[in-house]
Amino acid sequence: MPSGARGNRGERKLAWLPVPPDEIDDLPDCLDYAHWDGRGEFPTEPSLVDFYAPPITKDTAVILRPLPDMSRLQVLQALSAGVDYLLPHLRPEVVLCNARGVHDAGTAELALTLTLASQRGVPEFVRNQALGRWQEGMRPSLFGATVLIVGYGSIGAAIEDRLLPFGCRVKRVANRPRWSERGAVHSPSSLQKLLPEADVVILSVPLTKETHHLAGADFLAAMKDGALLVNVARGAVVDTQSLLAELEGGRLRAALDVTEPEPLPEAHPLWTAPGVLITPHAGAFTSAFLPGVKELLAIQLRRFAYGRELRNTIMNVSNAS
Repeated sequence: MPSGARGNRGERKLAWLPVPPDEIDDLPDCLDYAHWDGRGEFPTEPSLVDFYAPPITKDTAVILRPLPDMSRLQVLQALSAGVDYLLPHLRPEVVLCNARGVHDAGTAELALTLTLASQRGVPEFVRNQALGRWQEGMRPSLFGATVLIVGYGSIGAAIEDRLLPFGCRVKRVANRPRWSERGAVHSPSSLQKLLPEADVVILSVPLTKETHHLAGADFLAAMKDGALLVNVARGAVVDTQSLLAELEGGRLRAALDVTEPEPLPEAHPLWTAPGVLITPHAGAFTSAFLPGVKELLAIQLRRFAYGRELRNTIMNVSNAS
């Protein structure tokens, strides 16, 4: 755990922040701060930085740019829930924290939006509106449906919060099986039993070696005919070629906020595959995001300054393998 507000030589510690420090309430005054939004020159020498909260961007090259020169970095406070893109670039002694909690509301809202829009045929309605076409039909409802959430962390629980008022039955899978206040959280070994029962499967797992292409050919083949796959995790959690085969055969439908590759190239067959709805990795970026970032940074910097255990610690990078 990092020590207090002064380094080994007695100097004050420096934190780089993605927003101006005067926009964050209750920052400890025993630290020094610099604001870097990812544009232009660095605000200080990266070698002076002890605590790094990267710019608010999806461009990983920007986030990673100063890391090779951050020789005394102690803490990297990611602003994302997933940190797979950071792990290969950090020294063993650096403490890595994710933004658990910050993305819950936005990602859960989008998971619900994608599910409802796909179930009720909203993409087709939009296309018909542009054509002036009135086309009626029967659509599946969430009421009485079985929804399987694969990845039951804080985002998965937030998704369930928003699903329950719709009268669906929710089942849960997580790497750590347990009993929650809402019922059983099953282990990944239960997937082959649970997938054929689910009308909707929502992916909200982190990307790891174990979850890379988790939704591959066998996973997708186990889903029931006509089921909907919703991915608000990472694109590489789904094997794109296997999914395309199921979509083009008309057996499954999909709603994807993330894709592999990402951004999705203009001519990629996913754009025109039948039964698919695609959004551009939009889950977390809502009006709730920035206030959540500021609150998290204030908490973490107070803990860092006074030598307390940080929240949302993933691991020291030396334990990542």
